[in-house]
Amino acid sequence: MNIRVLVVDDQSLVRGGFRTILDSEEGIEVIGEAANGEEAIAAVAALAPDVVCMDVQMPGMDGLEATRRITADEAADAAVLVLTTFNREDYLFAALEAGASGFLLKNSSPEQLIEAVQVVARGDALLSPDVTRRVIEAATGASAGRAAAGRAAGGHRTADRAAIAGDRIDDTVELDSLTEREREVLEHLAAGISNAEIAERLWVGESTVKTHVSKVLMKLGLRDRVHAVVYAYEHGVVRPRG
Repeated sequence: MNIRVLVVDDQSLVRGGFRTILDSEEGIEVIGEAANGEEAIAAVAALAPDVVCMDVQMPGMDGLEATRRITADEAADAAVLVLTTFNREDYLFAALEAGASGFLLKNSSPEQLIEAVQVVARGDALLSPDVTRRVIEAATGASAGRAAAGRAAGGHRTADRAAIAGDRIDDTVELDSLTEREREVLEHLAAGISNAEIAERLWVGESTVKTHVSKVLMKLGLRDRVHAVVYAYEHGVVRPRG
């Protein structure tokens, strides 16, 4: 069964380029295009794509607001892959907060675009390596900042970018609910390792790893693998290298 893709960008040449790249890959089919957020929401309702390749800056409703509305719609079952020319941290965190499953720069290779669509279509989350590094740095920096602010304010909660992991990230840590194997899997997730690689390292089947990942996300109240990375660094499951 083909992965059904909706391409959203205000530039027709860009939409055409993405369509050419994606349609050239067996198993992927571009079923529609949209030029702004309003059109994207209507197209999702009408066409039911599996993946939406979403630009950020567009006239009218931008891609971030469109992403927020699409992911909040229980009737929609589309994963959103944000594609932008702007390597800006505020866009990154706004996209994750809006519910995007992936964030990719437009200067990525055609092969990376194809892989990204395939990854988010199967229910995983994807960030390019440089973006993942920035998520980790921001999460760990926010953790230290929040701890200091908490001490200064007598323990009051403070809002910061680490909220991309959801309200759950500020609650009591539920790491004790994880089995030893589930915690191992969380550590591997934090390192950005794929299910196949985790399976190889733990000497188990990939389907078993998928089950462990699902249980980790459920027990910790996390939405996807991206937020598992943030959670792991936030709560000291792994430490940033450096």
